[in-house]
Amino acid sequence: MLMDNRNADSKKKKFDFKCKKENAINSLLEVEHFLCNFKKICNTICLYKILK
Repeated sequence: MLMDNRNADSKKKKFDFKCKKENAINSLLEVEHFLCNFKKICNTICLYKILK
């Protein structure tokens, strides 16, 4: 009975490479945007300190 459950679970969980790929690309884009915004904020703070 335990082996039947394992086979049923493996059939239910199908690895969708296309979906995983899209999710990874979206995550990397979000990280890139966050880092770009963070860099802009740091530059703004540095400029503010200089002009202060």
